[in-house]
Amino acid sequence: MQFGIFSVGDVTPDPTTGRTPSERERIKAMVAIALKAEEVGLDVFATGEHHNPPFVPSSPTTMLGHIAARTENLILSTSTTLITTNDPVKIAEDFAMLQHLADGRVDLMLGRGNTGPVYPWFGQDIRQGINLAVENYALLHRLWREDVVNWEGKFRTPLQGFTSTPRPLDGVPPFVWHGSIRSPEIAEQAAYYGDGFFHNNIFWPADHTKRMVELYRTRYAHYGHGTPEQAIVGLGGQVFMRRNSQDAVREFRPYFDNAPVYGHGPSLEDFTDQTPLTVGSPQEVVEKTLAFREYAGDYQRQLFLVDHAGLPLKTVLEQLDLLGEEVVPVLRKEFAKDRPADVPEAPTHASLLAAEQSAAAEQDEHKAEQDEHKEAVV
Repeated sequence: MQFGIFSVGDVTPDPTTGRTPSERERIKAMVAIALKAEEVGLDVFATGEHHNPPFVPSSPTTMLGHIAARTENLILSTSTTLITTNDPVKIAEDFAMLQHLADGRVDLMLGRGNTGPVYPWFGQDIRQGINLAVENYALLHRLWREDVVNWEGKFRTPLQGFTSTPRPLDGVPPFVWHGSIRSPEIAEQAAYYGDGFFHNNIFWPADHTKRMVELYRTRYAHYGHGTPEQAIVGLGGQVFMRRNSQDAVREFRPYFDNAPVYGHGPSLEDFTDQTPLTVGSPQEVVEKTLAFREYAGDYQRQLFLVDHAGLPLKTVLEQLDLLGEEVVPVLRKEFAKDRPADVPEAPTHASLLAAEQSAAAEQDEHKAEQDEHKEAVV
């Protein structure tokens, strides 16, 4: 199972000091957080994509390419790549390039985003959000798997004899997670292609997450990709830790109360009771995260949000130390217990390449057997 962190890249004033970091400071902090994630033994760093204040990560592949040059093991991902307002041709090219630069340590999460004005800024209509997601991914899927593409759709100009360059590393496209909080159509899309489904359940109660994940698992099996238990699921979560629970609550409360997304809404206590947010000791984070399996089943990727709402970099790095030293090692051990042997691990470039090579070898063997049979008949 993979464990990591995701960042939305918000530039938010620290409510305890009133200081707002510059955009440069925030961008550099995100890089430092990614490097720290590798240092403490996490598996994944994922950055969001936003094109409006107060967020800075408008060019995820630029940031991830820089991080790739400074890391060796970290899987580089997104949370989210906007499949609705980005040109799928540019996504195909950018992430294939990143694949080569990072020696395959790349996957991505596709989603529609949650900022309405982005659509007209990029020449699209938010009312077509689902249709854009479906059509654009159908094209992206082909661009990575066909050397020459002829295509015509509703939302972009046709392609005639088009080859996306560079081609995916080793002929293996980056693994795709389809991210959705509330749209069953996206769970269906992930199931249809046999891709991963990432439910960023940070704002939703467990029963909603359970319904979305069960829908995806059922449809994954329906399309013949495996059993429901073999579907590839990822979950999001939010944590803030101190060794003493009361200290964690006291320190995090002003950040929660003024957060750009959920600030000035439900109380911290109500939010932690109703969603995956955990504010407390490392042991409390372990216990609550392990409970995700009760309603989501055995899953493959767990990402935590730790750097939002104006938290200073020093505090975030302390959170990563606690994750790496006291939380993730326990989660790895506990999630491995009683995990069925047929439940797959999270896909990586190496595992996808091995699967393709195995399938090709089986096909060659089958063809050889057919040729031998024909010769025997003659």
